[in-house]
Amino acid sequence: QVQLVESGGGLVQAGGSLRLSCAASGRTFSRNAWGWFRQAPGKEREFVGAISWNGGRQLYGDFVKGRFTISRDNAKTMVYLEMNRLNPEDPAVYYCAADGTPYELGLTATYYDYWGQGTQVTVST
Repeated sequence: QVQLVESGGGLVQAGGSLRLSCAASGRTFSRNAWGWFRQAPGKEREFVGAISWNGGRQLYGDFVKGRFTISRDNAKTMVYLEMNRLNPEDPAVYYCAADGTPYELGLTATYYDYWGQGTQVTVST
């Protein structure tokens, strides 16, 4: 059974940083893209970013504006989301997701077959 587990969420002051991690078990994703999404209360799930199977390409949502960085460690089957300059519009539950199809890189949730349970990010002002 495939499981994705996020960690690293929490409370941070505006302008601060957090690093989210996501660990997969049950299969490897060394040829598959990873994505991060977020969902705030009352809002649609939103694309945060994605990283290609070999880490050579990253895509980010428009709101990121250079503040976030996605990286991956295929040996550990993990993906990371480094978030800097967090602001009051960033609080949400952040989800990692893995694409079951190798070599593609998608911006929408429909590309991703496996999802974590989410981790809460809260920003204080």
